Amino acid sequence: MDKKHPAYQYAMDVAKGTINAPKYVKLQVKEFLNIANNKDRQYIIDDNKVRTIGELLKLLIMPKGLKANITVYDAMAGFQWFFITAILCTVERNNKDKRRYENAILEICRKNGKTFIIAILFILLFFMEPKFSKFYSVAPDGSLSREIKTAIEEILRSSPAMLGKMNGKEKFKMLRDYIHCNITDNRYIPLNYSTGRLDGKLPSVFLVDETGALPNTYAIEAMRSGQLTILNKLGFIISTKYPTLNNPFEDEVDYAKRVLNGAVDDDKVFALLYEPDDTKGWATNDEVLEQSNPLAIEVTEIMEDLKAKRQVAIEIESKRENFITKHCNIIYSGAGSESFVNVADLQKGAVDHIDWNGREVFLGVDLALSTDNCAVDMVAYDEDEGKVYWDAMAFIPEDRVDEKSKLERIPYRDFINACYCIACGNRTVDYGAIERYIMQIEAKYGVTVMGIGYDRWNALSTAQKLEDAGYTMVEIKQHSSVLHPATKWLAELVAEGNLVYEKGNKLLEINFENSRCVYDTNMNRYVNKKKSRGKVDMVVAGINAMYLLHQNYMLNSALDWVVQM
Repeated sequence: MDKKHPAYQYAMDVAKGTINAPKYVKLQVKEFLNIANNKDRQYIIDDNKVRTIGELLKLLIMPKGLKANITVYDAMAGFQWFFITAILCTVERNNKDKRRYENAILEICRKNGKTFIIAILFILLFFMEPKFSKFYSVAPDGSLSREIKTAIEEILRSSPAMLGKMNGKEKFKMLRDYIHCNITDNRYIPLNYSTGRLDGKLPSVFLVDETGALPNTYAIEAMRSGQLTILNKLGFIISTKYPTLNNPFEDEVDYAKRVLNGAVDDDKVFALLYEPDDTKGWATNDEVLEQSNPLAIEVTEIMEDLKAKRQVAIEIESKRENFITKHCNIIYSGAGSESFVNVADLQKGAVDHIDWNGREVFLGVDLALSTDNCAVDMVAYDEDEGKVYWDAMAFIPEDRVDEKSKLERIPYRDFINACYCIACGNRTVDYGAIERYIMQIEAKYGVTVMGIGYDRWNALSTAQKLEDAGYTMVEIKQHSSVLHPATKWLAELVAEGNLVYEKGNKLLEINFENSRCVYDTNMNRYVNKKKSRGKVDMVVAGINAMYLLHQNYMLNSALDWVVQM
C-alpha cells in the first residue's frame, strides 16, 4: 500500500502517538498496519480498490459545511479514510474478490461527520458492488432515516459527474423511497425501524444507524439473516453512546472489544471505538475530547465548540448527561461504574501452563442460578514471586450450550473442548457435577485445598455436602466492605502483570472484560453483577477465593469464621 495514502498516514500517526487515539482504535490500527505492510499471511490491501475509491471521491463534491464546494477526496478526515479503506479494500491474499470484513462497528460522538461518512459509503457501494445489489439502512425513526437519504442526494446533486444521462438514462434516479443507480442497477433503500417490516430483505450491504436507540436486536438480526446467500456480505453498526448499557449497540461493542483483545477469534469484525480511556476526567482532561471526537482533532472549530459545550455542562447539571454521553462517549448513568481491569494488563500474566503440584490453594464458588453459568476458581499465592496463580472452570447447562453460544456470542463448545468449561445437567446446571469436580481437585492437580469461599445464595446445600466431606467452608458476605480488600488486591495484581493464568482460558478473559466495579459511599470497590456486561461468574468466584487468600497471607488470619460481619 502507498505509504502516503491518507488511511495509511492516519494509522501511522495513531501508532506513533501523533494522533491521540483510545486503546481500542490503536488495536485496530495495529491490525491494519500489519496487513498494509504485507506482513499478514492471509490478507492484503487491494491497491486497485484503493485507487478506485480515490478516483470516485475526486468526482464527488461537498455540498455544504466548512468544506463546501471542494472534492470529497480533499475534504475527508484521516479517520474517515481509514474506516472506508480498511473495510472495503482488505481482501483475501489468494482471492481478491473476497473481502475480509463482514461486520463493521463505528462508535463515534455527534458532530463527527457520521451521516456524511454513511452517505459516502453508500455512494461508493453503488459503483463497487456487483450489479443488482441492494443496500439498506435502518434508523430508529423516520426523521433519521430521511437524513441519510438526504445526505446522499445532496452529494450526488452537488457533483456534476453524477448528474446527467448515460446510455439514455439518468445516472441516478432519486425517488421518495429509494435511490437507484442506473449505471450499475444497484439500489439504496432507507428503512424506518418503527414502521417498516425488516424481514425478507436481501441486503448485500446494510447499515443500522444509532443502534443504541433501538429497543432490541431485531433490526440487526433481520438484516444479517437476509445475507446468508451473499458472498461479500457487509453490515455496518454505527452509533453514539446512549445513557444505558442495555441496548443492542453495547452488545456489538462488547463483542468487538473481545475480538480486539484476542479473547475471541473472529477475523470478520472491524471496529473503530472512539470511547476515551479516561472515563472520569471529562471536565478537565482534553484527551477525553480528542479520543472520542477524531474529527475535532483535524477541525479546530469543532474542538472549540466542544470545549464551550463542556463548560456549560460543568456549570449546568441538566446539560451534563447529554454532553458526557453524546460528546464524550461515556455512559453517564454508569458514571459510578468502571471497567474492573484492563484486559491487556491481564494478558501480561498469561502462560502456556501452570504447575500446580504441591501448592496450597483456596477455592471460590459462584453457584448463581441453576439455569445460568456457575464457576469454581482456584488460587494460590507465590510469596517469593509476589504472584497469584489462578485457574477457573465454568459450568453451564448441557441442553443450553448452543442457545447460550448464539445469544452471548461466546463459543462455549470450543471452551468445553479446551477443558475450561463443563456442560452438565439438562436445562439447569447439575450442582452434583460441581461438587464432584471440587472433590477431585486435590488428586487432579496435586494441591492441598485450604478453604472454600462461597456466597450463601443457592449454595447452602452444596456447602453442607462439602463440609461433610471434610473441607473448610467459609461463607463470604457479598458486601462491598467485605470484598473491597480482595477486589483491590486483585486489580493491583492484574495491573502489574502478576496474575498468572493459562492463556488458553479465553473464557476467563471474557469474564474479566465483562466485569464492572462500583464504589460505595465509603469508596469500597466491588464487582457489581447488575452493572456488568454479560457473564462474570468466573471473576465473582475468583474474588471469593481471593478473599480467603488475602486473609491468610496478607492478614495472617485463621480461617476460623463462618460469616463476615
